[in-house]
Amino acid sequence: MTADALQRDALIVVCAISAGIHAALAPAHFAEGAGAGLGFAAAAVALAGLGAALSVAPRSRAARFGALAVLAGLLASYALAVTSGLPVLHPEPEPIDGLAVATKAIETAGLLAALNLLPRTKGTLA
Repeated sequence: MTADALQRDALIVVCAISAGIHAALAPAHFAEGAGAGLGFAAAAVALAGLGAALSVAPRSRAARFGALAVLAGLLASYALAVTSGLPVLHPEPEPIDGLAVATKAIETAGLLAALNLLPRTKGTLA
């Protein structure tokens, strides 16, 4: 198994785990408000779709970039949610809990895998 295949498989597993957690938490967030519930449901659908896309088309640059963007967005959203809140979706800062920290650790691993799967170019950026 190549390093890229291992990174891709790890990214697929991360997408699946995070999708499942977001789907499981969506009903509780709908109880808080439609915005928060829709955010969790959308994250679950996007992550499940990206995991499936990476499984079916393992070399898809779009799926790799999509996973990178979604995971980065989820990590940034959580950072805002616990520090200042998210306007409309979750205006009050939420307390930090163990499941959220574990989920963010897993998503960080997926983000690193997605970054490692980006196309590599030779030369300088100048």
